[in-house]
Amino acid sequence: MKAVRVTAPSANVDSLELNITAQSKPEVGSDECLVQVVSAGVNPSDVKAVLGAMPHAVWPRTPGRDYAGVVLEGPAELVGKEVWGSGGELGIRRNGSHGHYISVPASGVRAKPASLTMEEAGSIGVPFITAFEGLRRAGGVKKSDVVLVLGANGKVGQATIQLATVAGAKVFGVERTIQPYFGHASGEVTMIDASSQNIDEVVRELTDGHGADIVYNTVGSPYFEQANKALAKRGTHIFISTIDRAVPFDIFSFYRGQHTYVGIDTLALDSIDGAQILDQLLPAFESGALKPFPIDRESVFSLDDAALAYQAVLRGSTNRVLLKP
Repeated sequence: MKAVRVTAPSANVDSLELNITAQSKPEVGSDECLVQVVSAGVNPSDVKAVLGAMPHAVWPRTPGRDYAGVVLEGPAELVGKEVWGSGGELGIRRNGSHGHYISVPASGVRAKPASLTMEEAGSIGVPFITAFEGLRRAGGVKKSDVVLVLGANGKVGQATIQLATVAGAKVFGVERTIQPYFGHASGEVTMIDASSQNIDEVVRELTDGHGADIVYNTVGSPYFEQANKALAKRGTHIFISTIDRAVPFDIFSFYRGQHTYVGIDTLALDSIDGAQILDQLLPAFESGALKPFPIDRESVFSLDDAALAYQAVLRGSTNRVLLKP
């Protein structure tokens, strides 16, 4: 059996040489499960950790936050079950899912939906957990809401749009160039081309001046000003990432608009937190209201080709990238 093993962060993903080492079966405690990994999503945070952008990461380490697999050891009611999971500590503070085995807290393990394949289940974790947590922190999304998603075709953007359209909200998506929405949705998604349109003007024109009750900003600084201008009274602006740390901030408009800013860092959500969110997402996946990301064979990699998978994610692959041990 094998695992990706990183002894120290690398400075350059193009010359990234991930050690693929032999992996013995880990010993697990009485409150843990040993899972044989069948599929594992590769997330931008996994790659950033390997590149040294996560200062709290502990090395050496096997990366990987998302997984689907089969329980080999643990509580009797879980042994033999097909499970899924995700945690902010996995691949950061303890060994993660980019190997044949992963040891996880038993209370953070859940049976996967029968309607999902193992590959689909391994792709859900971080994008849907991040989308759900942001909307939860914003007070939830309602049918009467207008939701603006910046970076609509990214995986968190697509998960957010799925959740918002399932709720019946009016949804706008933004990309930096003209393109259609690529993901699944339960309702109409009006796409905005940021290279030729003013985001706030389009949103206000098509909402009779109301604006966006929720802005889910997966990109950060490039859209900060226009997104703020698009916010409705008492609107909430959610952030999960940024390019530049410093942005111009109009305090007057902020308090006069009675706006709220919400910051989401799912690295702070451990496997147990992740399992509790998956519990809430489960019924919608079982009913088909939420759909998994399509699995493209060219974006599924063996452990031996893990460096290629990491490079694909860093370069902005439009497909969900998976490792299959």
